[in-house]
Amino acid sequence: MRTPKTLATSLLSLSAAALLAVSAAGTASAAPAPAKVPTSSSEVSSHSVDDGGSADYWTAERMRGAIPGDVLAAKAVERGSKAKAAVNRPAGAGAPAKVEGTTPTAQATQLQTKANASETPVKHIGKVFFTLRGSNYVCSGNSVTSSNKSTVSTAGHCVNEGPGAFAANFTFVPAYLNGSAPYGKWTAKALYTPTQWSSGGDMTYDTGFAVMNPLNGKSLADVVGSSGVQFNAARGLSYKSFGYPAAPPFNGESLKSCSGTAKNDPNNPQFNAQGIPCNMTGGSSGGPWFIGSSSTGYQNSINSYGYGSNSTTMYGPYWGSVIQQAYSTAAAL
Repeated sequence: MRTPKTLATSLLSLSAAALLAVSAAGTASAAPAPAKVPTSSSEVSSHSVDDGGSADYWTAERMRGAIPGDVLAAKAVERGSKAKAAVNRPAGAGAPAKVEGTTPTAQATQLQTKANASETPVKHIGKVFFTLRGSNYVCSGNSVTSSNKSTVSTAGHCVNEGPGAFAANFTFVPAYLNGSAPYGKWTAKALYTPTQWSSGGDMTYDTGFAVMNPLNGKSLADVVGSSGVQFNAARGLSYKSFGYPAAPPFNGESLKSCSGTAKNDPNNPQFNAQGIPCNMTGGSSGGPWFIGSSSTGYQNSINSYGYGSNSTTMYGPYWGSVIQQAYSTAAAL
């Protein structure tokens, strides 16, 4: 087995592949109710956040100087690579479930495999900034449909150390471009992640959700829209992923994408993850994977980890019922 490094280690050494292409999803005009999932709260960890002026804290200088958050996943990948858990263990398995997005979408027609393609800003995709143990970090995130119209998806390691403390100063900047915040800086009021991540740093469940405070009297989805989500989908689909890679050779100032067909991780099959062709680096962690070939499809994973300084594959967790439960808990707040 190869010795893995995470996107985090790509802070200096790791490039990770981005997610796959997007297929268009139907949408609903009203805020949808979250899909039904098991209700055991023991599988979801949460943390209430006092924003304490987080938006003001994130000056353009601090945003540019934030450390790519993928480094926080390194210990979990290293530890998990030694595990002997069964391949394709329940993540957890369940019936396929979809929740529609809140803006109209058009059907994408053709998938093209690309690595680090440059993208114009997408309103619902942005950068995530947060503080852990006195250090400032940056990841990527996406506004997802929810009853509260205020939920952002990202990587688990961008919400909680896994295991360890939850993030502070958590702020989402949609459509970030060269230091600008065209739709404002949205602060979090609560963070959620599967307990398997927050208590053990299990890479199988490296996904987190944040519920954002209103800004200027409006909810996040009312301003930037939101993506539909899908859980317990088939494996081996085509995806398009997005993120803001900040480790060299990128600078994190603009949106990038990758696309391709998902394949199982041959190095650590116990993670139950899938990978697509991508060389995005640290800072892209938490960026959304959309089924199909555009940013208008159902989100079905996030950028999580890769291997080595010249990685050409980005891996993302399988979104099963455990991650669905974390989503549903956050979306209902």
